[in-house]
Amino acid sequence: MKNAKTELLGDVASYYAKKLAQHGATPLGVDWNGASGQHLRFEQFLSLLPENQPFTLNDLGCGYGALLGFLRENRPAAGYLGVDVSEEMVSAARQQYDGAAEARFITSDRPDSVADFGVASGILNVRLGRTDTEWVAYLEDILEILDSTSKRGFAFNCLTSYSDPEKMRPDLYYANPCVLFDLCKRRYSKQVALLHDYGLYEFTIVVRKNT
Repeated sequence: MKNAKTELLGDVASYYAKKLAQHGATPLGVDWNGASGQHLRFEQFLSLLPENQPFTLNDLGCGYGALLGFLRENRPAAGYLGVDVSEEMVSAARQQYDGAAEARFITSDRPDSVADFGVASGILNVRLGRTDTEWVAYLEDILEILDSTSKRGFAFNCLTSYSDPEKMRPDLYYANPCVLFDLCKRRYSKQVALLHDYGLYEFTIVVRKNT
């Protein structure tokens, strides 16, 4: 019998496989509205990453690997690992970045190695009918994975509970940024930044570790 997390991950993989089949390896294929919003989300991660030195990065919920393309232009990484629970997404990423140096993709719910940094973009939003309690448990598990597989820091984004009520959807999870900021400060590091000023109904939290 499947446990609750296995069932949830299976539902997530199925959901995104359908989006990919509908829209291909595009922002719509990973359930974003468009390229500009996706790019803006990626920009928030740049404050975590060093400009003039090599680093390794784990991309949890990598989709078709869009972040790798963004990093090539803005923060060339020494090593990149893309991780996704959807086999179809990983296959699309491998096709898109076939032969890319120092980059690989795996089908899993967690990285198979520790990197300097870890990020998770967009994987904490679509609750797929789960209750708040179930989804918060999943969210906190993702944060534990990010923390345990990054040496220097990690970052993630969520839809915000400060969204306009009339625009909020029941199939999406809107996190309280203050609660998650407090959790990260208490549990992971004294160096935590909350970014909630980039024009989208969401926020990004950046956690820097003392090394």
